[in-house]
Amino acid sequence: MTNPTATLETSLGTITLELFTDVMPITAGNFIKLAKSGFYDGLHFHRVIKNFMVQFGCPHSKDPSSPRAGTGNSPDGCIQDEHPEDGKLSNEPGTLSMANTGAPNSGSCQFFINTVHNSYLDWFTPGQSKHPVFGRVTEGMDVLKAIETTPTGQGDRPKTPVKMIKVTIHE
Repeated sequence: MTNPTATLETSLGTITLELFTDVMPITAGNFIKLAKSGFYDGLHFHRVIKNFMVQFGCPHSKDPSSPRAGTGNSPDGCIQDEHPEDGKLSNEPGTLSMANTGAPNSGSCQFFINTVHNSYLDWFTPGQSKHPVFGRVTEGMDVLKAIETTPTGQGDRPKTPVKMIKVTIHE
């Protein structure tokens, strides 16, 4: 069985993702459920850090200048952490990873796409950060780079908002 894919239509272009439902069914399934409900459509990337990652998925980011952008959860709340032994996927460039507060079981709707290798964020490495990878970019690394290099202001927010027009799941 092949993994589903997602098309992210952004204001800077399109990114295609493979979602690892085979090894990360809870985390990838959560993303798929939210995307199918239209939850992500119309939101903005609220945190962009060059040579690190781009973050997305906060419901408060519908208004790109909201001071609450980056603090919101899914209408379904948080999901269980997923750390499978056969799912030791590292936070490499182009991988999709679950954002969380650092507390156990605090992942919800926010995610980030790594733009460099951030192995210290792997759930299986020592330290506090535990961010499981649940997908990867298969097309559109140029669009990811365009988002990553967008000029930012206070709070690492893009000065010119980068909008998620629509997320479409292909199963």
